Amino acid sequence: MAGRNHLYVPGPTNIPDSILSAMHLPSEDHRSPNFPLLVKPILENLKKIFQTEKGQCFIFPATGTAGWEIAISNTLSPGDKVLAYRFGQFSHLWIDLAKRLGLDVEHVEVPWGQGVPLDLLEARLKADTSHDIKAILICHNETATGVTSDLPGVRKAIDAAGHPALYYVDGVSSIASIDFRMDEWGVDICIAGSQKGFMLPAGLALLCFSQKALAARESAQCRRAFLDIGDHIFHNAGGYFPNTPSIPLLYGLRKALELLLEEGLENVFARHARLGEGVRRAVAAWGLKLCAQAPKWYSNAVSAVVVPEDFDARDVIHIAYHRYNLSLGAGLTELSGKVFRIGHLGDLNELSLSSAIVGTELALLDAGIPLTPGSGIAAAGAYWRETAPAIPAR
Repeated sequence: MAGRNHLYVPGPTNIPDSILSAMHLPSEDHRSPNFPLLVKPILENLKKIFQTEKGQCFIFPATGTAGWEIAISNTLSPGDKVLAYRFGQFSHLWIDLAKRLGLDVEHVEVPWGQGVPLDLLEARLKADTSHDIKAILICHNETATGVTSDLPGVRKAIDAAGHPALYYVDGVSSIASIDFRMDEWGVDICIAGSQKGFMLPAGLALLCFSQKALAARESAQCRRAFLDIGDHIFHNAGGYFPNTPSIPLLYGLRKALELLLEEGLENVFARHARLGEGVRRAVAAWGLKLCAQAPKWYSNAVSAVVVPEDFDARDVIHIAYHRYNLSLGAGLTELSGKVFRIGHLGDLNELSLSSAIVGTELALLDAGIPLTPGSGIAAAGAYWRETAPAIPAR
C-alpha cells in the first residue's frame, strides 16, 4: 500500500526521526570508562520527568508489565494484603500479577468507564484500623477504557485515613503525556514504559522509587533476581548496569528526554490536553460516545470510542487498516467489538492527529455507521483554531 502507516494505537507510539537517528549507532562497550557519561545524565533527567527530587529512578531492559513485578517484588512479601481497583484490562492484569506473586489482593470491581472511587477508598482505609493493607495499586491512565484517575485525590484519601500503605502508580500510558508529580502527590513507586509518552520502541521499564519504598526493600521477602533493584542501586552509582543494557534504547531515551525537557513538561501536558479535546470534539460530532463516563475521567492520552449497539468495532478497525492504512486500538476483553481506541499521545500535532480523525471517519462511514461526512474533522479543527497558540509576527 502506498504511503506510510498511520499509527494511532495508544502504544507503541510514533518515533521521531531524531530519536531513530540517535538509536542508529554501532555497538559499544557498556563497561567502558566513558559509559557513565551516557547513563548518569539519563538517570538524573528521568527524575525531572517523574517530577521528583527525593526519588530514585531505575531502568530495566524490560516492559511495563515487568515494572509491576519490580515494584511489588522489591517492597512486599508473600501474603501481604494489597488493595486494588479493577476498571479496565490493565488494572485487571496488574491484579492478576500480584496474585501470582503470592499477595493477598483485595480488589474492588468498578464499572469500566469509571476511575478510582475516592470515597470508597477513603472509607476502606479508615476501616483498616490494624493497617493490614500494605500497599494500594492504582492505574493512573487505564489504556483500555480511556479513563484517567485522580492521583492527588488518592493521596488525599490516604492522608485523610492516616494510613501508612505504600502508594503504587501504573503510569505506563500517562508519564510524559499527562501531568504526574511524584513528590507532590506522595507516590511511592511509579512505573512507566518506553513505548508511549517517551516515544521509543518497547523494551525499557522505567521506574521511580520514593525513599519510603526504598526502605521497604529491606524487609521485603518476595523472591527476586534479575528484577532486584539492589543490584541496580550498586551499579548505577558508578554509571553502569548489573547486566547488559540495550544501548540503542539508552541513546534513544537520552534524546527523548532532551526533546521532552526542551518542550517543557507543562507544554507537553498542555499539548496532549488540547489534542485530546480535539478528538473528543470529533467523537461528539459523529454522534458517538466515549467509554469514559464523565469528563472528570477523560484521558488526554487515549480515547475509547463506543460504537452503536448494532455494529462491531472490529469492522471499523479492519476497514481503517486495510483500506486507509490506519492503525486503531482494539477493544480488549470485556470491550472487544464494543469500542475502538484512538491513541493521541507522544510525538504528534494537529495535522498528524487529523489523519487519525479523517481516517476513522472514513472507516466509520464504510462500516455503515451513520454520521455527517466531514463533521469530525470540522469540529476538531474549529476547536484547535480557537485555542491555537499565538504565532510570531511576520
